[in-house]
Amino acid sequence: MSRNLLSVADLGVDGIDEILRLTDSFVEVSERAIPKVPALRGKTVAWLFFEDSTRTRLSFETAARRLSADVMNFSVSSSSVKKGESLRDTVQTIEAMGVDAIVVRHGSAGAPWQVARWADASVVNAGDGWHEHPTQALLDCYTIRQHVGSCQGLRIAIVGDIKHSRVARSDVLAFTSLGAEVTLVAPPTLLPPSLEGWPVTVSHDLDAVLPKVDIVYLLRMQRERMDSALVPSLREYTARYGLTRRRVDRLDDAALVMHPGPMNRGVEIAADVADLPRSVIVDQVRNGVAVRMAVLYLLLGSGTDRVLGDLVLGS
Repeated sequence: MSRNLLSVADLGVDGIDEILRLTDSFVEVSERAIPKVPALRGKTVAWLFFEDSTRTRLSFETAARRLSADVMNFSVSSSSVKKGESLRDTVQTIEAMGVDAIVVRHGSAGAPWQVARWADASVVNAGDGWHEHPTQALLDCYTIRQHVGSCQGLRIAIVGDIKHSRVARSDVLAFTSLGAEVTLVAPPTLLPPSLEGWPVTVSHDLDAVLPKVDIVYLLRMQRERMDSALVPSLREYTARYGLTRRRVDRLDDAALVMHPGPMNRGVEIAADVADLPRSVIVDQVRNGVAVRMAVLYLLLGSGTDRVLGDLVLGS
């Protein structure tokens, strides 16, 4: 693994597999009575989040603490960004305090790449605009591996607001790299202007796709990123693209339901569907901690051989 994790494309199949294998060990750590190991003692990880987050921020912080790293929290609302400080000056200020890794979430595509150019610390992309969210894709792959065994040959439908979804972009890269067939299902207004180079098929008919897939992956409507009405109404969107209980009955008995969160219950997914046994949404959240432990360890630790030895498997 290189010094940074900015894109799923940085990893390749071998890199994804390495993280997923290592995650198995950190899942075991997380299940201990005291879920902590000294793997990153003496290291400091800073969070640079310019957008709101619940799952990603908390799971990265939990991951770092379980590895015994020190953490440095940054809040835009109480920082000098409010006084006009630039992103570059903010990064250089934080790095001057002595950090080993910076986890970045920003509303502008490409911001983590800029941070990586300015900083000597390792940089992890925790979501940049509409562009990418690599650790979400990794935890999604791990959750699939946990329940199905492999992505190879799986048929996965990603449904909803593809246009504004960094999760969709990273998941397409990860799922297809591991051998899955991906279908994007959305109205034309919620698809990117160009899908050239995307290894996917496209459908506008969710009902026709559902019986053919092993996993249906739902995305919320990202209204905060929309500058115009892209669907006539949420009610009409739900009628055509929402996963209702009736539509669940069209799925194969073994098919899984996934969602990156936050969910808009009653819009892209019916409230009761989110809680069905075939829904693995809570598992995705749980696995996010172990996956991010693996990422931080590979960036800052002493190598896979040691983590699979005394640091993790020992007490």
